[in-house]
Amino acid sequence: MVEVISGNPYVDDGNIRTFDIKQPATDYVWHRDEEDRTIKCIEGEGWQLQIEDCLPFLLKLNQEVCIPKMVYHRLIKGYNTLKVEIK
Repeated sequence: MVEVISGNPYVDDGNIRTFDIKQPATDYVWHRDEEDRTIKCIEGEGWQLQIEDCLPFLLKLNQEVCIPKMVYHRLIKGYNTLKVEIK
């Protein structure tokens, strides 16, 4: 079972977040953060990120994506565990 921290479908380890493929897809909901985020995909295949008013796009290894504060976004599950570095 994946540990859910503070109602979030991921496990935090410092600035690394791990999203387990076993987590139900319904846990990956539209949400927004109170600060700007840059994420870097360091592991995972087939995961997509969708930002408000945009089509989903595939997260690629070592790709960095900026997510502005208070902009709705969501993850779409891939094929295996996703790990991202939060900057």
